[in-house]
Amino acid sequence: MELENLIKLINAVSDSELTGFKYEENGVKLHLTKQNGTVQTAQVLMEAPKMAEVPMKENVVKEEKEAGGKIIESPLVGTFYAAPAEDAEPFVSVGDRVKKGQTLAIVEAMKLMNEIESEFDGTITEILVENGEAVEYGQPLFRIA
Repeated sequence: MELENLIKLINAVSDSELTGFKYEENGVKLHLTKQNGTVQTAQVLMEAPKMAEVPMKENVVKEEKEAGGKIIESPLVGTFYAAPAEDAEPFVSVGDRVKKGQTLAIVEAMKLMNEIESEFDGTITEILVENGEAVEYGQPLFRIA
């Protein structure tokens, strides 16, 4: 799917009464949800990046033996947001217990809101980036024990 068509699709969902939308074509999977009037992507997956779209990998979890715990890395380049809106409470804080699949944050890339989910159960021991900070592909975001 070309970037121009992707933007048209997002705008159409945003302007509609829909609260959710799933789309799949040629190995591209897109899941949009609308919260507080804005469209957020839950997941964008591509079999082989071949266009100007943002490729997204599954959240990478690495064991970190020297510091203890596991690291959740950013699956793409974008802007890190700790909460769903400016005036909202953060998704998680240090000391919070989280479950596999629970939303930890959002990384915005090209006006798409990509939810970052926990890959396992545990406790947030460290949040490694600040709200509104630019993040790189593979950059550590959270430490979970």
